[in-house]
Amino acid sequence: MSESREFLYPEKWLSKASAGDRVAYELRMQIISDMIESGTILSENKLAADFSVSRSPVREALKILASENIIRLERMGAVVIGLSEKEIEEIYDVRLLIETFVFERLARMETNELVKELSKILEMMKVAIKYCDADEFSFQDVLFHETIIRAVNHSYILMIWNNLKPVMESFILLSMRGRFKDKYDDFTRIINNHELYIEAIRTKDRNLMIKSLHQNFDDVQGKVEDLWRSQQMLSKGVVQEND
Repeated sequence: MSESREFLYPEKWLSKASAGDRVAYELRMQIISDMIESGTILSENKLAADFSVSRSPVREALKILASENIIRLERMGAVVIGLSEKEIEEIYDVRLLIETFVFERLARMETNELVKELSKILEMMKVAIKYCDADEFSFQDVLFHETIIRAVNHSYILMIWNNLKPVMESFILLSMRGRFKDKYDDFTRIINNHELYIEAIRTKDRNLMIKSLHQNFDDVQGKVEDLWRSQQMLSKGVVQEND
């Protein structure tokens, strides 16, 4: 495995990470990118040799990945499960539900400081595009959405986000690395989508919020209409409650 590894550690993602977190990160990236296929047996001893670490960080990494349901722990190692298309869709379903909930909260909050912070992050995303830095762009993209979620100060929503975050980070990073190579012009659209997010939060316009979410998540999947209908019903309920 050591000869085929190609994923460098993005320092902003792992600047304070333990050795186990770093091993988990790289294994996660290889599993999600299908460099390590479903059914592959992972040996603690071989992983320790490949990553030049002791078996303790390897055990830590395998426990992390098992908690994400992408491997199954076995004696002295693990078996790769991977993620099905259905599971990937479910991850984005949950992310959509989180962000629709958060937008409803933001519609009743003071958001001037949040808008300023998001605007700063967006400028960093533009700089990353200018210098074709996929890792930096991905870091700022995740930070953008996490900043929105943290703004509502809901501990359980944040807990769910944090549980999804490692796998989402890997998906986003792999996607952006591919886009910088093959679809560089697409970043104009991505920036426009994020600008729409900011404008929706600034104006507290629920229709604009729905539009911004639609544009962002339809880029990933198209089967979200039931969630939109549920969100629209929730929006109407909130409006009626406030009337």
